[in-house]
Amino acid sequence: MEQLELPSIDYGALLPMLILFGAACVGVLVEIIAPRKVRNGVQLGLALLAVVAALTAVVLERGTRTITIGGAVAVDGPTLFLQGTILVLGGVSLLLIGERSIEKGGAFVSQAAVTVGSRKDMEQAGGQPGSTEVYPLTTFALGGMLLFVAANDLLTMFVALEVFSLPLYLLCALARRRRLLSQEAALKYFLLGSYASAFFLFGVAFLYGFAGGIQLDRIHAAVANPTQSQVLLYAGLGLLAIGLLFKAALAPFHVWTPDVYQGAPTPVTAFMAACTKVAAFGALLRVLYVAFEGVRWDFQPVLGAIAVLTMFIGAVLAVTQTDLKRLLAYSSIANAGYLMVGVLALNEQGLSSTMFYLVAYGFSVLAAFAIISLVRDADGEATHLSRWAGVGRKSPLLAATFTFVLLAFAGIPMTSGFTSKFAVFGAAIEGGQTWLVIFGVITSMLLAFPYLRVVVLMWLSEPGESTPAVSIPGFLTSAVLGIGVIATLALGVAPSPLIELTEQAAGFVR
Repeated sequence: MEQLELPSIDYGALLPMLILFGAACVGVLVEIIAPRKVRNGVQLGLALLAVVAALTAVVLERGTRTITIGGAVAVDGPTLFLQGTILVLGGVSLLLIGERSIEKGGAFVSQAAVTVGSRKDMEQAGGQPGSTEVYPLTTFALGGMLLFVAANDLLTMFVALEVFSLPLYLLCALARRRRLLSQEAALKYFLLGSYASAFFLFGVAFLYGFAGGIQLDRIHAAVANPTQSQVLLYAGLGLLAIGLLFKAALAPFHVWTPDVYQGAPTPVTAFMAACTKVAAFGALLRVLYVAFEGVRWDFQPVLGAIAVLTMFIGAVLAVTQTDLKRLLAYSSIANAGYLMVGVLALNEQGLSSTMFYLVAYGFSVLAAFAIISLVRDADGEATHLSRWAGVGRKSPLLAATFTFVLLAFAGIPMTSGFTSKFAVFGAAIEGGQTWLVIFGVITSMLLAFPYLRVVVLMWLSEPGESTPAVSIPGFLTSAVLGIGVIATLALGVAPSPLIELTEQAAGFVR
């Protein structure tokens, strides 16, 4: 009898994902075994330890270029860089999730199954210990993101998409305050995410029919020498793109973003804004650069139009917002458009500048949401713009920090926002996409208005009776703020080390 030869597996390359999935499973057991009074500390320590161990494994694998598990997972420069970025930003997000001193019990509901508006719901909103299931859920999501950016076939990519999406749907519903808004956000995200996943899966089916396989290199070979109808190729690429553009919050698949950002607990919003964007663009880069490079002249104009639409929708609608979390949601949409400008350069400089942008934006947006979590009253966070009038008079240090972060979003020189925009626009010009850069510059000027409006409101308005208090940040929130602000400044003043690192990592393995 002929013996089957199993594909070789590089466990070192898979170690970061295995660590996180293992830690998430242990976290589930901790929920069952550990006493409630010590559970938060144990879970936070376990999650942070897993992130540090996974990051160490990523660093030890630097220079690795391999395809393992029968072609399902590719470990190369972009994979390792994006995995490291997800882990660093995920670790900082965990600090924000673990904060319990600003609001008694933390930002998360103690029992998700409690009926909204009931007596028990009111009691737990007053200060019962917050849910600790958030830590294994976050760890599962991080593990799925690591697999998503490493997936070398479309079925593995779909599995990874669901592994990190399902925990996010649950996390969005766990806000201690405004429970109905939080649950509505989670339901919208789940329903629209399910539709996007279905489109992705239909795209996989079409591409299987076109290429006779779902590995990215096989699709690349089929594109170069087609034997099946081109209709299957373009239908598959279009449907696949819908699933990826949804996660990246690109128009017209962005409609979930403002509602979810507003309704989710602020630490979860920060986690999604930083890490989910890295995962989504990491997968988009791999699909476009590895599998569909041969039809770049076909998809470049279409995705370019989507990038322009995204930048304009994000910039124009940000101007009309009266809620800070929704404003940052539309800012995130506009930034997704700028990232797409770098992606569509379709050269090594485009790849490296996009990865740089993801790091720079991730640190800035974490700092922004950390600041939002500090301005609050008896009902929780005060996110309506009118409530921020005169905050600069009450807390000059916090207002100055937020001003700096907003100026970074606006792309002011000496901040990471300027450096990252300059990098992606330069790559696009080199790639022959000057028209995208023109629209990018125009929308950047439009988008500066809502940021400056908040700055003017904080500094030039008198505090009123409705101006909320500014909480003293706990140690964990202070750490997030410090890391975010220092990174935003450092990447604006001295970006060379990170730029060199992204240039060294810019090369996919096939």
